[in-house]
Amino acid sequence: MLRGIDVSAYQSSSYGTDGLSFAFVKATEGRSYVNPRLGAQTKHGRDAGLVVGFYHFLWPGHLDAQAQYFVTHAPEKAGDILAVDWETTGDGTHASNAEKDHFLRKVKELRPHHRVLLYCNRDFWLNVDRTSYAGDGLWIADYVTAGHPRIKAAWRFHQYTSEPHDKDVADFAGKAALKEWASGA
Repeated sequence: MLRGIDVSAYQSSSYGTDGLSFAFVKATEGRSYVNPRLGAQTKHGRDAGLVVGFYHFLWPGHLDAQAQYFVTHAPEKAGDILAVDWETTGDGTHASNAEKDHFLRKVKELRPHHRVLLYCNRDFWLNVDRTSYAGDGLWIADYVTAGHPRIKAAWRFHQYTSEPHDKDVADFAGKAALKEWASGA
């Protein structure tokens, strides 16, 4: 299992990278928010030699506009990974299954050479999702032993804790295999 982290504006731009192979950085949310630390957090991950991914916190509605907003602001480098964060919004709503699927497909259309993942928690995957569509792979949040999420579906990344920050593992034989997969090979 490879170790990684996901960060947003709540974390430092100089997050710890020792022992990590990848980092996901929050890029955008909805159609108006860009992580003010996006550039610095991206540079920090790249400087540490990590595979870098970016995620968009999805809101219901305006899916094409949200997808365009995401790909406009998420840095674009070969081998970067893109993800949609599908969960309950601050106002208690969430994008529907059709909206989640549309967004994933639209981002893939806009960035065809990048892997596009679905991030969601175990409850969403088991009780809200009705299509099982996760783009190029599932990034599942389930706060249990690293690498052992309580789902039957295949997954690529597992967020297993949020203490003291979001920590993840990836199901790849090594960093070279992750890089190869991320590059579309």
